[in-house]
Amino acid sequence: MGKVVPHSLFTDFDINLFKSGKHFRLYEKLGSHPMELDGVQGTYFAVWAPTAKAVSVIGDFNHWLDHEHPLNVRWDESGIWEGFVPNVGKGEIYKYYIRSNNFGVVTEKADPFARYCELPPHTASIVWDAQYNWQDKKWMETRKERNALDAPFSVYEVHLGSWKRKEGNEFLSYKELAHDLVDYVKEMGFTHVEFMPIMEYPYDPSWGYQLTGYFAPTSRFGAPEDFKLLVDTLHQNEIGVILDWVPSHFPEDAHGLGFFDGSHLYEHPDRRRGYHPDWKSLIFNYGRNEVRAFLISNALFWLDQYHTDALRVDAVASMLYLDYSREEGEWEPNMYGNNENLEALSFLREFNETVYGNFPDVQTIAEESTAFSGVSRPVNLGGLGFGMKWMMGWMHDTLEYFKKDTIYRKHHQNDLTFSMTYAFTENFMLPFSHDEVVYGKQSLVYRMPGDEWQKFANLRLLFGYMFTHPGTNLIFMGGEFGQTSEWNFQNSLDWHLTEHGVHAGIQETIKDLNRLYRSEKALFEKQFSPEGFQWIDYGDHENCVLTYMRKGHDKKNDIYIACNLTPVPRERYRIGIPKKSGQLKVIFNSDDKKYAGSGMAAELSKIGKTAWHGHAQSIEMTIPPLSMVIFK
Repeated sequence: MGKVVPHSLFTDFDINLFKSGKHFRLYEKLGSHPMELDGVQGTYFAVWAPTAKAVSVIGDFNHWLDHEHPLNVRWDESGIWEGFVPNVGKGEIYKYYIRSNNFGVVTEKADPFARYCELPPHTASIVWDAQYNWQDKKWMETRKERNALDAPFSVYEVHLGSWKRKEGNEFLSYKELAHDLVDYVKEMGFTHVEFMPIMEYPYDPSWGYQLTGYFAPTSRFGAPEDFKLLVDTLHQNEIGVILDWVPSHFPEDAHGLGFFDGSHLYEHPDRRRGYHPDWKSLIFNYGRNEVRAFLISNALFWLDQYHTDALRVDAVASMLYLDYSREEGEWEPNMYGNNENLEALSFLREFNETVYGNFPDVQTIAEESTAFSGVSRPVNLGGLGFGMKWMMGWMHDTLEYFKKDTIYRKHHQNDLTFSMTYAFTENFMLPFSHDEVVYGKQSLVYRMPGDEWQKFANLRLLFGYMFTHPGTNLIFMGGEFGQTSEWNFQNSLDWHLTEHGVHAGIQETIKDLNRLYRSEKALFEKQFSPEGFQWIDYGDHENCVLTYMRKGHDKKNDIYIACNLTPVPRERYRIGIPKKSGQLKVIFNSDDKKYAGSGMAAELSKIGKTAWHGHAQSIEMTIPPLSMVIFK
């Protein structure tokens, strides 16, 4: 096998960058790298373990004996241990055996920078290089326009383990998903797909949000290059890829990042800041330079090596506040005496500046559930620098409204209209995510009131309202065909439902809404600007009707929307129109028979000179029951 040969990929400049927290390509240096040295094939290993007294590489190749391949510690006090092991190549499994200076504590750890991991419940790392010949040049050259804030952005959120399964309840592989999932997303018309975390995780019920292999796509569905194939195929079909990214916490599993070298290396040493009571997990030490470099390197890794188009950052609120989910006495204020985590704020700003500085054609999206100001404002204007933020308040208020029996809705119309008072304070994405269909909340369709017809009419109306509300959109898998049961990560979605008319009708609704969103410029050109929206009337509580306009750069592209939130048709309903003459035409009616609606026509009169809603002219129209109508 051969003994460890002294070798380094680090220059003095690399080390200085690492120590100062400014080395954002650490994956090119740390970890395992198959290579040839002096005519001998082998692997270079490098790991950060500053509290270690000794570090060695163990694996099948040395019968897991800790004295066979000891690494050499660098002289520069960087805490990096490294060396070249001859005749160890791609596919070998390994861990680091770390003997600590801290009372002789011994840990056996997976490689934090491993590109591939053993299939859980096994926990070792695998030497890998993931060579791949990308075919997505056209996409990469044009994605700046596709990812722009004035472009359509309609997201299908997917949990790869439960979107669809094979006979015997087995996972589809990345290669199979590159066929089945890509064809489906393209047919449905979504512009982007968002994957719940695909980085390696040990525990299935965590849905991937408890990571141990930050640089490795999970081996549940295949090899790293197979995941590249999935991304590549999506790109070739003009579909962008968003990855869930979790810099907020990590699990305490013995092989993971926690207590890595016998010290609190990655996690904050103060349990009040380093332990998450809700998730029973550890919190990164955002004030430690090397940890910041690790996390930002990880973000850039997925954008660089996997051609990812956006990162959706999980649980941002838990990072921002020192008292998040803590009682009095369980947290300590910052130097200014308040509850903001200054180190996490600084980290998030640096993360966003670095991402956009290196990849100006991607997006970062914050899952942030509080009223923290400026999440999607640029850093140089005092913001956190994200491209978009999930509009959790809108999601909550809208679902609360829609679950009410229609006879009570007239008393709660403010629940729907309130979002417009703050809709342009951030670049908002409207999310109906996985969190809304678990833990007893029921599926979206079963949260709707009434009989079966009303439930599905309400769901079509809900989606229509969502797609015409300012902002971008996200729907969790299953919602797009009216999945009736709650999401279960252990099983496939209930695809047999799509053989039934009402479920196929929801699918057709989403297809046409996606088509309209992509083709009607008024729905996306000013989706984050108050100039792109105008109420016609939000005060008709008695009839439960909302009317509004969406506007683009050119007035001729303006569209009008009428929502009837009751099962009673509104006939000869008068709506004020700013346009002086001509005939408007219906371009979408959620009550159409093709969507399994009642088929009532949304009839429009010609524009007349009767003043209404503050306009000098108006129309009369029929708004079908529980429907949304778009006309232009």
